[in-house]
Amino acid sequence: MNTGLKITAFAAALTTVFGTAYGVGKGVGPMGTPERAEHPGHSAQASAPGASGAGAGADADADADGHGGHPEAARASAPGGLQVSDAGYTLSLDTRQVGPGPAEIRFSIKDRDGRKVTAYKTEHGKELHFIVASRDLTVYRHLHPVREADGTWSTPVDLPAAGGYKAFADFTPAADGAKGVTLGADLAVPGTYAPAPMPPATGTAEVDGYDVTLGGTLDPGKAGELRLTVGKDGRPVTNLEPYLGAYGHLVALRDGDLAYLHVHPNAGGPGPEVSFTATAPNAGTYRLFLDFQHEGKVRTAAFTVQAGGPAGAPSAPAATGSTGSTADEPGGHSH
Repeated sequence: MNTGLKITAFAAALTTVFGTAYGVGKGVGPMGTPERAEHPGHSAQASAPGASGAGAGADADADADGHGGHPEAARASAPGGLQVSDAGYTLSLDTRQVGPGPAEIRFSIKDRDGRKVTAYKTEHGKELHFIVASRDLTVYRHLHPVREADGTWSTPVDLPAAGGYKAFADFTPAADGAKGVTLGADLAVPGTYAPAPMPPATGTAEVDGYDVTLGGTLDPGKAGELRLTVGKDGRPVTNLEPYLGAYGHLVALRDGDLAYLHVHPNAGGPGPEVSFTATAPNAGTYRLFLDFQHEGKVRTAAFTVQAGGPAGAPSAPAATGSTGSTADEPGGHSH
């Protein structure tokens, strides 16, 4: 993606974006060059996070939300990831049920004529970014699917427990003038299910021997800075490694409907601090997932933030840090 650290959180009317660029710490290549403030096609002022349209075809775009004949207005009113179709593209899951345990997900992106899309713009080293999260936001996977020549994507996944999940595809078609699109579709893991509660409130998340501290503010309708500082064994980590072309990647999902929000990064070095600028569309609870790479391995630190309060506060409005995991564990990454 052309952005990397993602806070995908979940002012009014959802027309304000959560930062609108696939969140990244600092772009690598060349190092020291700040990322663009916007993900292609995601306007920080005119669209909701991951700006979504309504419907896969022209008629659907025109009719959604009462914006007949104005598809751009329809897209501006809907946050990213809430719709399976947007701007003439549809996320088609061949696999709608998996696991629990190791499995494979197969899917494709189809255009308004039902044809599989085979050409994409490369952003942060990938043509398409694919994320799976549980409805209770306790499980998170940033996957890297492989595309076949006919446009079918596939990726291994290991979901640990029964329940409802949401799959997100974030991409930009190679077609002239095409903008970035974020689509979402439901995924099920059969079995007995009991939603897990959010982790206890804290401003620090521990993952695989690393401590990640969250600071700054997340404000409804107003841009604020989120700072994530990585340490290990009581010492700051100053040699973070590039992951998807950045020193860190932040995704934010909104609790309740799993709206997918883009966050844009600020310039900085390889640690210990990676910062982002984000705007919450409204008050509420947002789940933040920070991916960072060190010593050749990607880790994920997760936080729960109440928009409107200090991001690292230990009490409401509060940030909740949770134990993250490595790539092979629940909440981690699959590569």
